[in-house]
Amino acid sequence: MKLYLVQHGQAMAKEQDPERPLTERGRQDVDRLGRFLRQAGIRVERVIHSGKLRARQTAESLAEAVATGLEPEVSGLLGPNDNPKAFDWQSESWDRDTLVVGHLPFMAKLVAHLGTEDERMPLVAIQPGSLVCLERNDGSWQIAWMLRPELFG
Repeated sequence: MKLYLVQHGQAMAKEQDPERPLTERGRQDVDRLGRFLRQAGIRVERVIHSGKLRARQTAESLAEAVATGLEPEVSGLLGPNDNPKAFDWQSESWDRDTLVVGHLPFMAKLVAHLGTEDERMPLVAIQPGSLVCLERNDGSWQIAWMLRPELFG
């Protein structure tokens, strides 16, 4: 089982637009990530996002690439300052590959919590448009690989 954790793409500043949609660069980064995932043959059975506009836009774009025809789900547990331990409610569906789109600092804390059970232990340097792939083996999560936007040019 794989869990693909994505930091939403680059978003506009709150002063520019309080809804904080993706910037043009953010859309481009997410589109490139989606193309890469599709070409790599990655498919998921579930896409979850926080409900904030920038996360929804990221989730919808990536769902088109890796979960054609699947409607992304909204979770109220993926906000920037939410507790990553609360994400354990998802454990009943961790038998199928899932893509989760959220925010910092939550996504970095979630990787640390799932990997070490200590959300304060920094394991990865996540930035907008990054993806961390975790694999579940024998009940524990391990980082399989990570992608950052600068890898796509």
